[in-house]
Amino acid sequence: MNEIKVFPIGKIENENDETKIFLNPAYRAGLKGLGEYSHAQVLWWMDGCDNDKDRGTLVEKKPYAKGPEEIGVFALRSPERPNPIAVSNVNIVYVDESAGTIGLSYMDAFPGSIVLDLKPYTPSIDRVEHSSGPNWCSHWPKSYEESGEFDWDAEFNF
Repeated sequence: MNEIKVFPIGKIENENDETKIFLNPAYRAGLKGLGEYSHAQVLWWMDGCDNDKDRGTLVEKKPYAKGPEEIGVFALRSPERPNPIAVSNVNIVYVDESAGTIGLSYMDAFPGSIVLDLKPYTPSIDRVEHSSGPNWCSHWPKSYEESGEFDWDAEFNF
């Protein structure tokens, strides 16, 4: 196998009830133009699951209340996976290129989580108009915006 090198570009922080991404100074120039987008995709490291047990979990037992008794890790968004990489769609509130910060309305990451990469959300590439999934989750929200009002706690068994 080839060697893989991954360089963290920043971290997630919460200050004064505001979620921000702070980029390392070496990567700040890469923010040029990101402020023209309303949303971005953040690839980040779930360091709380970076251990042998979580990396070795390939099948979860009943993670969803209405889901199957067992489901493979590649068929769900569990933090327990061979490589604890997460992808979150975020709403950009502002981009401060000189300070290397991106203000977000919300992000499902813990403060201090390492950011691996950022990509602008572009509907022509990222939106799938006619997608489908299993029947047991067909009642889930159909968009990022609707998800904020949904009772996710009733869906999970963890």
